[in-house]
Amino acid sequence: MKIKIIGAGLAGCEAAYYLAERGVEVTLYDIKPNKFTPAHKNKNLGELVCSNSLKSSDTFANACALLKEEMRLLGSLMMEAAQSTKIPAGGALAVDRDEFASYITEKIFSHKNIKFISEEISSLPQGEFCIVATGPLTTDSLSGDIQRALGSGLHFYDASAPIVSKDSIDFSNCFYGDRYGKGGDDYINCPLDKDTYISFVEALISAEKALLHEFEKKEIFEGCMPVEIMAARGIDTLRFGPFKPVGLQDENGNKFYAVMQLRKENSQGTAYNLVGCQTNLKFPEQKRVFSMIPALKNAEFLRYGVMHRNTYLNAPDFLNADFSLKEDGKVFFAGQITGVEGYVESAASGLLCAIHALNKLNGKQPIIPEDITVLGALSAHICTPNKNYQPMNANFGILRQAEKRIKDKKERYRYLAERALQSIKKYKEEINL
Repeated sequence: MKIKIIGAGLAGCEAAYYLAERGVEVTLYDIKPNKFTPAHKNKNLGELVCSNSLKSSDTFANACALLKEEMRLLGSLMMEAAQSTKIPAGGALAVDRDEFASYITEKIFSHKNIKFISEEISSLPQGEFCIVATGPLTTDSLSGDIQRALGSGLHFYDASAPIVSKDSIDFSNCFYGDRYGKGGDDYINCPLDKDTYISFVEALISAEKALLHEFEKKEIFEGCMPVEIMAARGIDTLRFGPFKPVGLQDENGNKFYAVMQLRKENSQGTAYNLVGCQTNLKFPEQKRVFSMIPALKNAEFLRYGVMHRNTYLNAPDFLNADFSLKEDGKVFFAGQITGVEGYVESAASGLLCAIHALNKLNGKQPIIPEDITVLGALSAHICTPNKNYQPMNANFGILRQAEKRIKDKKERYRYLAERALQSIKKYKEEINL
């Protein structure tokens, strides 16, 4: 059994190692060390470009921590490397980034079933098993070929707004409705009076922003305007843009000075997107500033807004739940190019691609994890129709919700985590691990 893997970042290395350990002959391609993308500096594979943190270690309180535990149970190389190279970081799992990359590189280079080739691949392989794991900085030539093969569907930057949990929205300060009474309850409308609006805009303008790489700045800001940049153009700019109150009134006929809208992010209606609020503010600043909106004063942020260069598919149009192309089930996509967001999530998608590819190599049908697990919920995210598809990281809001209402958040998260781990243990048996 043979397979090609293009890209030796976290997703590609995760997939390569899993398959090689199970007897598959893997040819792994990457432009390193002969060439580098603008974001990469280290000649080793599995480089952590930004932070060296893999987020929380509390499995029963944090969805990314739960995802890491799911991956550990399935034999993840990334989790093995992190355990070996971790450094003190309080409640987070942080690693020595150089040792982490060296660990992964040694595992890949020393494996008898992996052949590594430093070469740029400019077109999608045809008629053979392949995993494309080229990440958010996919080369122009390969991006172009993917676009030609799919007919469209590639995004070249990631500009997304925060997402909040529906349970945390203060419904005494908002109302359902579409503009001019059209539609039904597609939007939740969050009014602001004049004083609150002015204070919000002032806080938005003065809030601390996240740093961008030099190569990202021009492309991102031309492609999608951050809400804080828009606000800085004038006090009323948001009122005539994403916060316009025109055509919106509550059930009592009241009209408002400004209105921020929330739009459903998933089919269950458990998560809502802050419409028009794509932002480059630091995460703590996002929580502070957007919580000034009365309906969001106690909001639980399932995902913060991000802005950085990214190449990702409009996955629901092109990918199956097993991360394979709808038009060619032998070609899989893994990592951020699929629309998962974050180090751990990227590696997780690589692990899933490997599991599904192995089944297909053996003439079996893929087995998708249940959506009560983070792995299964991410699988559902990339294939569920969504006209506003955006990258997603691990959060409890994307899991199928509890069968019973659990009001206390800590208790609810613990229940969801315990349920997920039970399911992953069963999944491990199903795929004969």
